[in-house]
Amino acid sequence: MTRKYIVVDHNPFWMDQFQSEKKLLKEVFGKAAVNIHHIGSTAIPSIKAKPIIDILIEVSSLSVVDQLHTKLEELGYEAKGENGIAQRRYFQKGGVKRSHHLHCFLSDHPEVKRHLNFRDYLIAHPEKAMEYSDLKHRLSMEHDGDREAYLSGKEPLIKQFDKEAETWSSSIK
Repeated sequence: MTRKYIVVDHNPFWMDQFQSEKKLLKEVFGKAAVNIHHIGSTAIPSIKAKPIIDILIEVSSLSVVDQLHTKLEELGYEAKGENGIAQRRYFQKGGVKRSHHLHCFLSDHPEVKRHLNFRDYLIAHPEKAMEYSDLKHRLSMEHDGDREAYLSGKEPLIKQFDKEAETWSSSIK
C-alpha cells in the first residue's frame, strides 16, 4: 500500500498528541534526552499539515539512541537509521498510516538549529506561515499526494525560509 501525502486543516489536538508522546519518550530516553521539541507543521498554529507529529530529540549520545531500538519498538517506532541525514537517528511510528516522525540529533548538530529556527520563524511571522500552508495544500492537490512531487515543490520555499529564519534568529539574540 502506497502512502499518500495529504495536508489537512490545523488540529489543536496535535499539541496534546505531542505532549503525550513526549512523556513516553522521556521515560525511554531518560537523561540521554537533552531536549524534546515539537517541530514541523503540526507545531505551527493555524497552518495546514500532514497529520504526522514531528518530534526532534536533542541527545547526548547517538550510541545510546542505538541501544534504545527495542524500547522504541515497544512504543510502535520503526528504526530507519540516518535516513539521508548524516548523524541523525530517524524513527517512524504508525506504518503506512504514519502518526509520528522521530528525529534524534546531538545537540550541536546544525539540523537542530535549522528545524527550531524554521518553526519559530513561521510562528513569529503568520503571513509566511500561511504562504507555506497554501503552497503545501496546493501541491498536495495538484500532485494527488505524490510524495516526490510534493517534496520537490516545497523545497525552494523551505530553502528561502531557512535563510530568512537564520537571519531573523540572529537578529533577535
